[in-house]
Amino acid sequence: MAEKRHYMRRKPTVSWAFGLHLDDELMGIATFGTPASRHMQQGVCPSDPSMVIELNRVWLSDDLPRNSESWFLSRALKLMPPYIVVSYADTTVGHIGHMYRALNFRYAGWTDMERRTPRLDYTPADPSVHSRDASRNSYAATVRRRPKVRYWTVTGDRWERRELEALCHWPSYDWRRLPPPLEHRQLKPSEASFALTT
Repeated sequence: MAEKRHYMRRKPTVSWAFGLHLDDELMGIATFGTPASRHMQQGVCPSDPSMVIELNRVWLSDDLPRNSESWFLSRALKLMPPYIVVSYADTTVGHIGHMYRALNFRYAGWTDMERRTPRLDYTPADPSVHSRDASRNSYAATVRRRPKVRYWTVTGDRWERRELEALCHWPSYDWRRLPPPLEHRQLKPSEASFALTT
């Protein structure tokens, strides 16, 4: 279902999967799995990286009523064991994280917000070459990489959530005062100083 319906068209690593069924028809999915980057897990929770899991796919049928995503995900999160759950909103397809805000996820800024120069993606000259290998081979163009917006929350009972919140090293910003960019830009120290809400 993730390969067929989700815009990324590929299957993620899945440790936990939840389905939304209506009259025996699968109308939505949510999957959680080990993040691809061990470095990211260590950055989120240096004391125990294994406590970090990624909400890596959410798809719901367009036939469902508004706010179905947050309704469905809130129930899936309640069924999860204790974890620090991270997720990303992909600005390349117009997502900035309204669903996560509705679920009271914490906003942690965006990828590469501390970088002074933007990252570039390479468009391969040969369409059969993966974009990862384009920089090593010939490439037709470079495109500025657009940022992904970072969110996190915790699962478990009240005491477990409190412990996990204390372990999480990702920040908690106010997205209204430090909105995510649709293009890469440098974060000025003065912006970070007033944006922190914890």
